[in-house]
Amino acid sequence: MNESPPFGSHHPSGLAARIIELTQRLPDSWLGRRLYILLRRVAIRALHKAPLDVERFGARMRLYPYDNICDKKVLFTPQLFDPVERELLKARMRDGFTFVDAGANIGAYSLFVAAHAGPAARILAIEPQPDVFDRLTYNIRQNPFGTIKAIACAVADKPGELTMFVHAKNRGESSVKIVGADEGETLQVPATTLLALVRQESFSRIDAIKLDVEGAEDIILEPFFRDAPEALYPHLVIIEKGSGQWETDLPGLLTAHGYVQLCETRQNLVFERGPRI
Repeated sequence: MNESPPFGSHHPSGLAARIIELTQRLPDSWLGRRLYILLRRVAIRALHKAPLDVERFGARMRLYPYDNICDKKVLFTPQLFDPVERELLKARMRDGFTFVDAGANIGAYSLFVAAHAGPAARILAIEPQPDVFDRLTYNIRQNPFGTIKAIACAVADKPGELTMFVHAKNRGESSVKIVGADEGETLQVPATTLLALVRQESFSRIDAIKLDVEGAEDIILEPFFRDAPEALYPHLVIIEKGSGQWETDLPGLLTAHGYVQLCETRQNLVFERGPRI
């Protein structure tokens, strides 16, 4: 991935800048979202495939709002990007906060946590797609936090190599399960288990985990809860809603391990376990 020109060279300007300023003020309503989609299309045409350098959630990011819906949301409507989930995370941050971001994409969640959790935080940002991983690591390097470790792999039920089905129109929907009808190429990516990963990184606890892996959340969490010691059970769990792809009752699995569902948002289910160790 070409990292030149340096960050700031692609500052929003002209029509695109005016639209971005406007969409950041749109309300979370049916009309607001319809206007956002219309204005976003106009701005993207005006950008001619160029990236944009912006600050979002207290962090610098270079965004490519063309083949990744995450980039589009963060660029145009950051106020609508999982606001409930971000507030729940922020309210639970403490000294030495530990966060696992499975399916980190371009790093929006990881960078948000890094910007607010302080210098003693430990954050694992896990992303298997090589070109998306390049965008993630670029964004991490533009910030002074020093608390995020990016790991290029998939998280699954066993170590080895997996086939990833790449979504041609939205890289954020690429998955180790076939989801939707717009898959493009396939990639062979390394994989490991969540338990092996946190042990490899010497985590003694997980304060929060976010899983956005397009329907593969069950194949990550089922073996984790089967094999992990209770001390490693995450306190807060944010999982993308994917019951149509899950092969197990994931909410039931979490409930059986002491979790209570805090809320259901537009995109996610949020669960919390009892007092932290």
